[in-house]
Amino acid sequence: MEIIKTHNELRVYKLAFELAMEIFELSKSFPREEKYSLTNQIRRSSRSIASNIAEGYRLRRYPKSFVSKLSICEGEVAETQVWIEFSYSCNYLTSEQKLDLLSRYDNVLGMIVSMISKPNNWSI
Repeated sequence: MEIIKTHNELRVYKLAFELAMEIFELSKSFPREEKYSLTNQIRRSSRSIASNIAEGYRLRRYPKSFVSKLSICEGEVAETQVWIEFSYSCNYLTSEQKLDLLSRYDNVLGMIVSMISKPNNWSI
């Protein structure tokens, strides 16, 4: 088994970062009046997932802190999924974009839950 040295090597981090960047690109086309509401919120929550994974990974020597950061990620995934639903309902995303994003965020969520359920597998 290959040893993971940094958060950048985690599959869940890579996917969360990729999704945050995709959300950023998609949200560039949102109406200007959404700049301080939907656009800001969806960007913030999607970026928070990757950043909390990174922070949690650095705290893995403390299982409770590790789980706490990953639990925050769970909430941020759920929030991002809600913003995706709003974006679709406001006709800013297509049905295909919505379904693809939600599915990939479900994948991220599954990886996070798996890490939370076995924190000792990640400890130093």
